[in-house]
Amino acid sequence: MEGGGVKAMMLTGSVLLLFPVITFVASFVFWPGLLIKAYNWFWRRRLGMTVRFSHVGSFRFCYSTRGTPGGAPSLLLLHGFSANKDMWLPVMQFLPQQLHVVCMDLPGHDGTSRHQTDDFSIEGQVSRIHQFVHSIGLKHFHLIGTSMGGNLAGVYAARFPEDLCSVSLVCPAGLEPPEDTEFVKRLREMEVQKQQNQDLSVESIALIPTTVPQLQDMLDLCCHKPLKLPRQMMKGLLQNRLPHNPFYRHLFECISAEGSRHSLQENLGHITVPVQVVWGQQDQVLHVSGATVITAALPHSQVALLDDCGHSIALERPRKLASLICSFLSVQEVTNGDVKKKKSY
Repeated sequence: MEGGGVKAMMLTGSVLLLFPVITFVASFVFWPGLLIKAYNWFWRRRLGMTVRFSHVGSFRFCYSTRGTPGGAPSLLLLHGFSANKDMWLPVMQFLPQQLHVVCMDLPGHDGTSRHQTDDFSIEGQVSRIHQFVHSIGLKHFHLIGTSMGGNLAGVYAARFPEDLCSVSLVCPAGLEPPEDTEFVKRLREMEVQKQQNQDLSVESIALIPTTVPQLQDMLDLCCHKPLKLPRQMMKGLLQNRLPHNPFYRHLFECISAEGSRHSLQENLGHITVPVQVVWGQQDQVLHVSGATVITAALPHSQVALLDDCGHSIALERPRKLASLICSFLSVQEVTNGDVKKKKSY
């Protein structure tokens, strides 16, 4: 009996040891999307990021944060179309630990509320961001936005300058640049076809993939250098996106509509805070010539055009982007006060 009991205990121990392995293998094969989420959770933990929630009425905001407000301005980071707060993780690893940083999920994305009656136009989203800012008590902060988030950041700066000390626009949407990318040209063609009542029900938008090959095409569009991920990882990324594709299509229609398409350009003249512009020279989504539109309206803007870089600067050049942001903040710290000493970021 004793020998049988020992064998039973050994067998039970072996099963317990194997369980995590079996779970990992099963997740890798059947639910790779869960592994992507687990990896992001681990990365946030390693970087000292904490996920939190804030409520305004029935609306819930989700965000990740690190640090506490102090002498230097807080940073609020706005992601791009169909992304979420975790897209900033590559940049976070190069930002100084002492900075107070907040990365929010924009309305409808990831952990932030998505209501059918919500206004997902640029103005509607900016109003929601303003609600979020005051719900967590952010004051006199530096706002950073990329792509759609850049459009939102610029319009926010025009509408609520009293909240900000400065703003960084990274490959921002919302402009009418002198040149168009092939991606934008195709969108214009689709718009004409839609106005002619042509059936576009099966037409795909490059930023809303439904298959692994389409996801690879999206990565190739957004990144200058080929980004080849393991197929199972690609399946995981797609698995996490597919349930949200109807929302992404609705959102795309909202921000492409007449009232939102050129929101940033229409608001440039109302921006009074210092502006930084960062753009990839090889951006295939939004043409780099958009930077000239901003400098024409805001000639004192600080502009950095990155060689050998596409649209996804936070992914392609995270160290460089973090460095540019910190340098810009340092310059503003010196400029904004005669008695202030330059801080080391």
